[in-house]
Amino acid sequence: MPLEEKPNGMALMRLMMFTVMISSMNAMMMNVVLPQIGREFHLALAQVSWLSSAYALIYAFGTVMYGKLADRFPLKSLLTFGLSLFAAGSLVGLVSQTFGTALLGRCLQSAGAAALPAMALIIPVRYFAPDKRGSALSMTAVGTALGGALAPVVSASIVSIANWRWLFLPSLCMLLLIPLFRKYLEFEPKGAPRPFDWLGGGLLAASVSFLLLGVTNRDGGYAAAGAASFILFAVRIRTAREPFVQPAIFRNAKYTVALALAFLIAGVGTSLFILTPVLFAGVYGLNAGMIGFAMVPAAAAAAILGRRGGKLADRKGNFRLYALGSSSIIACFALLSVFAGVPPLWISFILIFGNVGQSFVQIAMSNTVSGSLPKEQVGVGMGLFSMTGFLAQGIAAGVYGIVAAQGARAAWNPLHMVDAGGLFSNIYFVLAVIHIGILLIYRYTFVRRRSKRREEEVSR
Repeated sequence: MPLEEKPNGMALMRLMMFTVMISSMNAMMMNVVLPQIGREFHLALAQVSWLSSAYALIYAFGTVMYGKLADRFPLKSLLTFGLSLFAAGSLVGLVSQTFGTALLGRCLQSAGAAALPAMALIIPVRYFAPDKRGSALSMTAVGTALGGALAPVVSASIVSIANWRWLFLPSLCMLLLIPLFRKYLEFEPKGAPRPFDWLGGGLLAASVSFLLLGVTNRDGGYAAAGAASFILFAVRIRTAREPFVQPAIFRNAKYTVALALAFLIAGVGTSLFILTPVLFAGVYGLNAGMIGFAMVPAAAAAAILGRRGGKLADRKGNFRLYALGSSSIIACFALLSVFAGVPPLWISFILIFGNVGQSFVQIAMSNTVSGSLPKEQVGVGMGLFSMTGFLAQGIAAGVYGIVAAQGARAAWNPLHMVDAGGLFSNIYFVLAVIHIGILLIYRYTFVRRRSKRREEEVSR
């Protein structure tokens, strides 16, 4: 059956949108109650923050592991395993009576939820024709945005009437989705058994973990261990008979550039979710509940407009969507650089440009990356793409924390209006400049070269 005629594609993406929404909501809800958990177990914030740090570490590597496994095992089996593990972790967290048990629940949740980013990128490639993938990929972006919009509201509602452990309850509904995924995912014959490079995978996991620990803890030893692990990983994939990642994938110039851009885009985009709460709390003195509600309009706008972005990519091409999204992000950072410190209602409005732009850019990048990979490399390639984004988010969160602690003596943007937001004005100014550079590189790599090939074909 031709790829574009697969009947279950849209049903699968609707399921995936809802699943990603629950997963995204679950990842964010716990951050709100970390101080409360610390008080209950008499732990410092640095200790209790492992509920988030461990989740991020496992999630980052898990995405590429599931992507690699998708090249060997049916998606039906991988999603069944991942969602079951996610629900098991939710149950452990729900009944936990010690911090260690709660941490175990979060780790199990993360190990299961890591299946979703890779599957959400692989399913559109396998079930949709290239000219329909943008719309399919946009549904994942909508799910992520909806999860971000609902997380503070659901978290505040649950904690106001029940213990924080009940935040694990919504994730148990993942069990109900397994039969639906198994119904709509097509049968995939099992490929010939091949050896699995556990050593290569372990080295990649070590490099990711040590690097994130080095940045978040400002520890040069961890960072050095991460660099050493990555060097060993690079050696391993060039010498192993069946490497965890085929070195040929990194000789694909477009894919390599796309990974680098994805790292920068995710790192810059994280500022919208990391710096904004700090801005609202530090400059405006808003509490956690008010901060959550102040960020809802931007997340809701990204959810509403996400599908339109995917359809635009299908009709006009990835660059049109990327340019629109990038311009929106640049406008957001430029406006924040000028107006950081004005009444928070205006900041909430400006954030809409950033969140919608980030959603559009992610859809365009996912489409671009999937189109640059041969069929046999889609699984691990999209897994690496997802891992790169999560790694960038973890590193950027640590970097923003370091920069925010330094303060600012003067605003670099001469148009900045309020002295109280000088530090944030400087950061947003730099981020706007970085995104201009990313836009130019994207255009040169994915538009100019394509136009050049067309000119060569015409001249022949």
